[in-house]
Amino acid sequence: MTSPSRSVVLAAGGTAGHVEPALNLAHSLAQVDSGIHITVLGGRRGLENILVPARGLPLQTFDAAPLPRTLSWSDVKRVAQVVRATWQARRLLRSQHPAVVVGFGGYVAAPVYLAAWSLSIPIVVHEANARPGIANRLGARLTRHVVTAAQPNLPNAQVLGIPLNPRISGLDRSMMRDSARAALGLPREGTVLLVFGGSQGAQRLNAAVLAALPGLTAAGVTVLHAVGRANPLPPPASGYHPVHYLDHMEQAYAAADLAVTRAGALTCAELTAVGLPAIYVPLPIGNGEQRLNALPVVQAGGGVLLDDAQCSGEALQAQVLDLVQTPGRLDQMGRAAHTSGHRDASAALAELVVSVMNH
Repeated sequence: MTSPSRSVVLAAGGTAGHVEPALNLAHSLAQVDSGIHITVLGGRRGLENILVPARGLPLQTFDAAPLPRTLSWSDVKRVAQVVRATWQARRLLRSQHPAVVVGFGGYVAAPVYLAAWSLSIPIVVHEANARPGIANRLGARLTRHVVTAAQPNLPNAQVLGIPLNPRISGLDRSMMRDSARAALGLPREGTVLLVFGGSQGAQRLNAAVLAALPGLTAAGVTVLHAVGRANPLPPPASGYHPVHYLDHMEQAYAAADLAVTRAGALTCAELTAVGLPAIYVPLPIGNGEQRLNALPVVQAGGGVLLDDAQCSGEALQAQVLDLVQTPGRLDQMGRAAHTSGHRDASAALAELVVSVMNH
């Protein structure tokens, strides 16, 4: 049996924004102490079922359920689902004997927080978004170990950033620039614009960049465009390099001078860590957290905001050309982005987790 003092459970599931930081933390914990036993608790249907085994980590799943936002009679069934999920999580935790549970929010985290609290297991809460979700608002009430990405938006929070893939957190863009461009088939000289909207792409961004393409390429801008796995691949053209998906984002970041993207918390963290300026087009859904994620970067001078509703080909072309044709502007923005980032977030969070384990 694994010693309780060397076991850590990570509660992460649903989306890559919850799972990837957990996996990056796992890497840092292994660097600190290879004897730490790490288990991921997740749901039965989320991306964790693909991402966690791919990293070689053990995954245990349960019938995770989101917390109800109200306590009306219509939510009685959901309350029952949360109770069942908490008891399942409790059984899994008792089998693992963890010294600490680290949660990353989302529907998986709340039952694990409640189960850990009921077993008197120390909890560490990590919140990536500028506006905390309901699970982490609950978790923050059950512990004094709370970490946030860019601003202290929960009680007892300390700002450490988001744990990143070491290939990105350790990236030297200037040193890797030439080799990255060669690997991606991009010209060695000139401005490269990176456009991406996540693994599934973003229809609004795709349409806008295609409409702006003639004006961009005529101005000497080369466009590297990740259209998303689910979308048809446009034909390549001079100055235009479409791909379904970028397997090595560190190469894309090193090759690019400017990015056009959504504003998920992980995306903002990666772009600021590597110092790549960006035009952020927040997805206008949920509680508006994407705009809030990008706002500190924009206020620091590391990016600009373009409203989704205004993201036309004409507007995107004008914004890109204004930035790339103003001497020194991209360099200035890159430095500002870098100063607002947190390259060492994974190591800092690992240090915190180990300190909780040892007390």
